[in-house]
Amino acid sequence: MSTASTNTSTPAAAKTHKTPEKIKVSGVILVDKPQGMTSQQVVSKVKYLFKSPNHDSKKAGHTGTLDPMATGLLPICLGEATKFSHYQLDADKTYQATILLGSQTDTGDADGQIVAEALIPQFDHAILENIAQQFLGPQQQIPPMYSALKKDGKKLYEYARAGIEIERPARDIVIKAIDLTAIDAQQIQLIVTCSKGTYVRVLAEDIAETLGTLGHLTTLRRLQVGSFKIDNAIGLADLEALSLESRLTYLLPIDACITLDTELTLTTEQCARVHMGQRLNVTEQLTDDIRSYITTAIEQQHYENDGNKEDSEALLPHEIPVDIRLIDEQGQFIGLGAVSLNGRLQPKKLIQL
Repeated sequence: MSTASTNTSTPAAAKTHKTPEKIKVSGVILVDKPQGMTSQQVVSKVKYLFKSPNHDSKKAGHTGTLDPMATGLLPICLGEATKFSHYQLDADKTYQATILLGSQTDTGDADGQIVAEALIPQFDHAILENIAQQFLGPQQQIPPMYSALKKDGKKLYEYARAGIEIERPARDIVIKAIDLTAIDAQQIQLIVTCSKGTYVRVLAEDIAETLGTLGHLTTLRRLQVGSFKIDNAIGLADLEALSLESRLTYLLPIDACITLDTELTLTTEQCARVHMGQRLNVTEQLTDDIRSYITTAIEQQHYENDGNKEDSEALLPHEIPVDIRLIDEQGQFIGLGAVSLNGRLQPKKLIQL
């Protein structure tokens, strides 16, 4: 349900010629980011393209930064869809990149200055395949200095530009799939699917080091974010060439970022109560499928938080809340709630149209 909706009121004493409320633009649009723009610049452009005298597109944000040099898939949430963007921030991502061997830059990509050079050893398909296998699976990665991560309220790239090196703790990442293909004697194509927080620039440097040389990225293109694919994205120039009415047809539903399938249907009265922030007892509405979903989600939480007793000691199993989609009796999505096996439902994020 992507929307361009409005709420209007007509009190008896309403003034004549009252300016009507603007239509709030809500939904998700998949943009093919051009090279040379920051992700925030793309968001600003999209907000402008969905703006009109009758449409409000002020609220917008993306689901994960792409460097200015990079191109490819940038999901942008508008209006009420911004409430659920975090689901895609945590999603796996797939990239296609080109690694130029023999030189290293201060930024790890072609936007930086060359700081070191090295000879390039000969390599073939078998060698690249062996290297790729070494990078599969869980591992730790030290973020680059040229990144937007913060230290004492200041972004790391600001320290880097001032010539200051900051110690960065390694972070856990997972390489889900990786393929290395020789383009020529100096270039390698990298296709990788990785967990959130993975820096492909650092991965490229590490691959070059394993090969016995130096390297940096010359191209980077994001192909997929979660279930969103680049094939379904539209370029900014193509979007701009359309009428506003046609642009609105490219909006995915407000809940497009949400990866949950299990849903709980609420009555009209219950919908009104959760919109007021009230907790509900929905014990009688917990089907076997919903109970099974909650149980599985609790087990998954326990597995992911293994070794952290704080959460498990605070709540009994039947009290642990699990996110669930909420829909009304017409089947329309109204937001997210947190439900537990004891039947308690707490509203979390509800849409306001």
